[in-house]
Amino acid sequence: MFRLLGILITVLFAAATAVVVWPQFFRLEQTYPFAQVVAARGVVLGIFVVIALLALLLLLARPLRGFAASILIVALLGAGATGIIGATRGFGTSALPDKTETSVRVLTWNTAGEAVPADQIAQEILDQGADVVALPETTEAVGERIALMLREQGHPMWVHHVQFRPDVPDGPQSWQTTVLVSPDLGEYSVIESSQDGTSNTGSVPSVVLMPVDGSGPTVVAVHAVAPRVEEMQQWQSDLQWIADQCPAGDFILAGDFNATIDHMAGLGVEGGDIGYCRDVASRTGNGVVGTWPSSLPPLAGAPIDHVMASQNWTPTGSVVLDDAGGSDHRALVVQLEPAG
Repeated sequence: MFRLLGILITVLFAAATAVVVWPQFFRLEQTYPFAQVVAARGVVLGIFVVIALLALLLLLARPLRGFAASILIVALLGAGATGIIGATRGFGTSALPDKTETSVRVLTWNTAGEAVPADQIAQEILDQGADVVALPETTEAVGERIALMLREQGHPMWVHHVQFRPDVPDGPQSWQTTVLVSPDLGEYSVIESSQDGTSNTGSVPSVVLMPVDGSGPTVVAVHAVAPRVEEMQQWQSDLQWIADQCPAGDFILAGDFNATIDHMAGLGVEGGDIGYCRDVASRTGNGVVGTWPSSLPPLAGAPIDHVMASQNWTPTGSVVLDDAGGSDHRALVVQLEPAG
């Protein structure tokens, strides 16, 4: 009886391990609760290691050796597979390459409303030499204050903004997204469907910027809803909308996707991670570094803030900033070079 129970537990553990390590194989990457579990691969790796250690202890008990050995093998396989995936995507790099004349640096930071002071955001933009800045949950007024500070420091940027339900006094700041773009990239404007919400993410706004003269990349500041149990359908819809924003062409997407690249499996086209766009952090050594929540160590968090770029761009570096400045998200900065 106990032997059969041990076999059953081992089989169930092996099945759970397979689903947790690679849920996209089973098409469960956007299904509760697997979507939530796979978001933090560092935690998953730690759990497998703990289970393996417990199984080693159980090997000391002769009646449980067969069961313990089976669990140990499965746990080691799960830890090894998770570790290989993590190593492929990158456990963290600490610096960007030197900026060249053709480099474009993109910074994304969900500031959690006014949790991060405007002067700190402005200083980070200056320190990083950012050309495009996506600020989900940042008001237009804060964006304008940042722009004024930057102009005084010789780093002018245009401010663009989308707000859901502007008719609601003192609405949540999550209903706003602000984008800053360097004049060096040209003049941009927010497309009408993004502004009026006829084509946008559903609960919190994204911003689609088109170059006025038709040259330069289309810039999309992304904010998808979080995958809470009651929001799973909207979250899936948001990810599909984001994928649709990167067809073939010249595009840069940046912001709070509330999703890791595991969740985007099936949404990529021709080598892209979402649409035709490719995740920069996972191609430059930071794919497993968590940007949320900032209260946890980076490798225990979820990498849900991204910069994605079409094949017109070559990713050359990325860094996740340590100081979250009061926000629950860490900022991500990447460097891109024109392809070819």
